[in-house]
Amino acid sequence: MNTYAFPKDSKAWQNAIDRVAHLLPEGTTGSIQALKQLPVFAIIVVVAKTAVDKLTDSGRQMDDVVQAWSSEQRGWQAVVVADDEMAVANAHLIGTHEHLSDVAVYRYLLIPTDHKEMNADKREAVAYIIDEQLTAYLRKTLKPKPNYQFQVDETGQVSELTPEQMTQLKKGYIDVHILSIAQMLRRHKLVCFDMDSTLIHQEVIVELARIAGVADKVAEITESAMRGEIDFNESFAKRVALLEGVDVSVVDDIIKDHISFSEGAFATIKALKSKDCRTVLISGGFTPFAKYVAETLGMDEYHANPLLATGGKLTGGVGSDIIDGKAKARIVAHVADKMAIDMEEVVCVGDGANDLPMMAISDIGVAYKAKPIVRVKADTSVNITGLEGVLYAMGHRFDKH
Repeated sequence: MNTYAFPKDSKAWQNAIDRVAHLLPEGTTGSIQALKQLPVFAIIVVVAKTAVDKLTDSGRQMDDVVQAWSSEQRGWQAVVVADDEMAVANAHLIGTHEHLSDVAVYRYLLIPTDHKEMNADKREAVAYIIDEQLTAYLRKTLKPKPNYQFQVDETGQVSELTPEQMTQLKKGYIDVHILSIAQMLRRHKLVCFDMDSTLIHQEVIVELARIAGVADKVAEITESAMRGEIDFNESFAKRVALLEGVDVSVVDDIIKDHISFSEGAFATIKALKSKDCRTVLISGGFTPFAKYVAETLGMDEYHANPLLATGGKLTGGVGSDIIDGKAKARIVAHVADKMAIDMEEVVCVGDGANDLPMMAISDIGVAYKAKPIVRVKADTSVNITGLEGVLYAMGHRFDKH
């Protein structure tokens, strides 16, 4: 069992804002709505530990690197967001059997050194530019891809890099989240997750298709739909039609033998629940799988499409209300209203084009190991960690205890 500390009622972001109050317009630091109108950005840098270790070996620290980048940005200043020691001391301890990604997380404020005025579109454009520039700068500076397969620990012991460490270095080693400081200061009360390729590794319709012997055809249609190239409802109906005649007993077989949860799923849901945050699964997949996933993870609700059958066989038909992207957004709004939660207190997480509408109406839309079209349109993206990366993107610490 691994244990992670999730700081309780942290004031770290508010404390950071209070420390730079003299650089901001008078009366803004105590108002989230006022801060929302300012070009004050939260920067969260998530880096593979192997990259951090190499940086440390060179005699530098991540804070030094970010400050060096900041000094090259005319009219901007980066400020380190220090931990709230009281919140850390009283942290919720989250136990999990999962092996979460070995990363270090750094948090900063980026504030203008003069009173810049920007409308919402310009702030969004500036955030995008900062993201691109800082990510490129950090990648160039860290250069963690090794030409060796060994590491030296704190005792001087030499050992081989583990397969997981080598894989992480090959697939990527840094996530940079650039968000509004207002998004960090809000208490988010509802997080909605997609299911396929988000909470679980699989696309359940592909698993059903594999049993039916039409996996290639269904996978091709699925990928095209997720890239936003064809209408979701039409593609969904075409895929389901290929399942006609499949025995319903395969659902239990798939759940038992072929469904695996994404890394960090259990820890992330546990952590959110420790803060009384509601968690809801909203899927364009099927109800039997959504029920299993949501109940196994301990989520509050699930919403998915019915899997129609008669005489113990799938009919290949679909219901009248397919859960597409627009429906996902409507469900999020309905659930939030039912729970008396404001939409500025909602976070949505997904990987496909059909997740973009619900991301668009939430306070933070997080693309999880997503297609390029989704990463570009989401508020931020998690790429190098498991689902615990969503916690980092929301501004939280989540450190091994």
